[in-house]
Amino acid sequence: MIRAWAQKTRYGFRTLALAVLAAIAAGGCAPREKADDGQIRIGAIVFQEDQYFRLVEFGMRDAAAKAGAAISVNNSFNALDKEISLIDTYLANRVDALVVAPLSAQSSISALKRAAGRGIPVVVFDSFVEADFPASTVRSDQVELGRVTGEFARAFIEEQLGGKAKIAIVQFIAHMPEPGSQRVQGFRDEVTKLPGVEIVTAQDAWLAPEATALVENILTANPDIDIVWSANEGGTVGSVNAARAANMKNPARHVYVFGTDMSEQIGAFLLSSDNVLQAVTGQKPFDIGALAVNNALKAINGDPVEKRVAMPGMLFSRTDPDGVNAYLAMLKELTQ
Repeated sequence: MIRAWAQKTRYGFRTLALAVLAAIAAGGCAPREKADDGQIRIGAIVFQEDQYFRLVEFGMRDAAAKAGAAISVNNSFNALDKEISLIDTYLANRVDALVVAPLSAQSSISALKRAAGRGIPVVVFDSFVEADFPASTVRSDQVELGRVTGEFARAFIEEQLGGKAKIAIVQFIAHMPEPGSQRVQGFRDEVTKLPGVEIVTAQDAWLAPEATALVENILTANPDIDIVWSANEGGTVGSVNAARAANMKNPARHVYVFGTDMSEQIGAFLLSSDNVLQAVTGQKPFDIGALAVNNALKAINGDPVEKRVAMPGMLFSRTDPDGVNAYLAMLKELTQ
């Protein structure tokens, strides 16, 4: 059932990966009439330096280049004062639109609202603000990121574990309550459809070193746990490290890991012969960045813009190595 389900969806995942590559050669949104200096100017802000935001930036720059727009991308490094300073600098430089991954649903509002008050379209992505002035909000569907992996895990439990499993959840709700809780909800709702599934514990750890230590302690205290699911990349990496150690320590035991987010390292885990990481649901950062910029260009032109976009994720599994390899090839193409 698992292999058949993966094969059934494989074409879609390959198509999505190839579509990202094809986007490099495709046309973009046409900008409004150019300003006196010859270009529309977009100011963009990400909030950390990792592969996800690097791919977001590639998508933003690709969309801007296709439209003949100039884009400046800066990093707030998870500091609200830095985010505010960058926004004020962009306003002083008279950008035509802002495309921002806001740090806070509340505290990011004031600076962004100043831009909107001056008639500058604001598009937020990755996260959101609790206000209606952004022209568009582009995000992954957080519930779906958890649900898709949960669906695959449920099939795995039915086939491989006789319909019964004890599960530990590694979450990041203390770090980002809204998306963190939504991912957990999506996963829980799927796996608990099986009466033989028990969620033993759900604890926070979103960076790999902390998640490794946490899961090691959980597995030591609960030797009957079969599965660990993590809600983000760092938690997934840490969970795999801890499960590998537990499996090596006790060969009679095998802990399986399911997770969220996709990267070269996670792809390598899925292709590894250790049979630990089974599946993850990854986001589409290149597409998110490109769509955020294109929506900003539409807003500048006065064209209709989709107010809220919830982008589905992509499942990558051990049973579909071709899909994993296609994604890794795409990453290499975009980042070389």
